[in-house]
Amino acid sequence: MSDKNGIRIDKFLWSVRIYKTRSIASDECRKGRIIINDIQVKPSRTVLKNEIITVKKPPVIYSYRIIEPIENRVSAKLVENFIEDLTTDEEKVKLDIRQTVGTIFRDKGTGRPTKKERRLIDRIKDDMND
Repeated sequence: MSDKNGIRIDKFLWSVRIYKTRSIASDECRKGRIIINDIQVKPSRTVLKNEIITVKKPPVIYSYRIIEPIENRVSAKLVENFIEDLTTDEEKVKLDIRQTVGTIFRDKGTGRPTKKERRLIDRIKDDMND
């Protein structure tokens, strides 16, 4: 299936475990969330060695350099042999912030928050972000 020039971007993203399924990778390409050389790409675009791929997974924008294009899915331990993570630390901090904010737990049976409680929750969240 693969020719001398490279393999399909959707298949590559699936094979290096950036996306769980190939169809999700294809959908993300169609939505314009996969960028190579500042150009949004279609799922059929072929990738080559040393290209930089930008993957938008809100709130983080990941960047990867292709070390070696592969067609078949590999184990998580072997992924580092095929792509290099170029994502900045600033982008990774965005993910950490999102995880630390988390959710607010309410006692079972208390129902939805009232308008007053909602405003209090929003105020607390805003204070945590500042």
